[in-house]
Amino acid sequence: MLFQLIDALLSEHGLFLLLGVVFLYLGAEALVKGATGLALGVGIHAALVGVTVVAFATTAPELFIGVLTGVEGDSQLGLGAIVGSNIANIGLVLGVSALLRPLSVSSDVVRRHVPFMALAAVLLVVFGRNGIINRAEGAVFLLVLAAFTYVLYRDATGDAAAVDESGAVTDGGVVEEMPDVDASGLSVRHVAFLLVGLAFLFLGSRWLIDSGRSILYQFGFTQRLVGLTVLAFGTSLPEFAASVVAALRGQADFSIGNVVGSNIYNVLAVLGLVAVIAPMFVSISVESFDFPALIAFTVAAIAVMARGGKVGRLDGAVLLGGYLVFFYLLLP
Repeated sequence: MLFQLIDALLSEHGLFLLLGVVFLYLGAEALVKGATGLALGVGIHAALVGVTVVAFATTAPELFIGVLTGVEGDSQLGLGAIVGSNIANIGLVLGVSALLRPLSVSSDVVRRHVPFMALAAVLLVVFGRNGIINRAEGAVFLLVLAAFTYVLYRDATGDAAAVDESGAVTDGGVVEEMPDVDASGLSVRHVAFLLVGLAFLFLGSRWLIDSGRSILYQFGFTQRLVGLTVLAFGTSLPEFAASVVAALRGQADFSIGNVVGSNIYNVLAVLGLVAVIAPMFVSISVESFDFPALIAFTVAAIAVMARGGKVGRLDGAVLLGGYLVFFYLLLP
């Protein structure tokens, strides 16, 4: 089976799978840069840009995957990608980051933002118990998202977060580099970044979905498993790269905030919007295995972050080991 998988990855489908992941990453980077520049250019407060435009733009890969699969009737694929991405953010991203360098945890993140991550996971499990996440429940996700955004903005404009001298915005532990923008008007360069980012995200999402399905269906993977594995990893790649680099540079707040913020926006923003567009069906296997796994990883993340204000290497090893066990149990 291993040699068959290698052959599949070296095929045309494998090439487009790789291109899909690369385009998702490049598209997210371009979208963040373009959207941030445009927002600052029209006079939106830098702190508000950090907690809305940038935060939402970084979830763009998951959003494109979710919307495309939802519109095409593959709700199991989109839901699996979101649940798998959140589990990967904790087990893989946070685990590897902590292994590279122990991460200190801001008390503000634990007190103000982590509860929203827990709430998002609980709401997802509760709403999915009856086998469907309907439009009304999607609207509830978006309302909670609005409350979370208000908390972030309040913190960003108060003494809990500030814009430093280099122009970086601290958003609940997430630091985003703000580009220099001419306040007199919009920049053609930022419009170009925005359009290119959207185009790359669409192509990357399309290639990742089609190629991932084509390869893994050959080995008995279902829609749910494809979403939980290749799509989840592909959409988590921007967070993984950013958190690992931040950990190596000693920017622990970025790594922690990246995981917490991504998990919140994946559920509240992406699933909320997708469910409003088209109700999402939840299979028995998702209810019996995926949801408990998501709750378990969320509880584990909260436990290590709240205990002593640091995620150490042993914590990272446990989280990564848990993710590898989760991945192994998924294999057909």
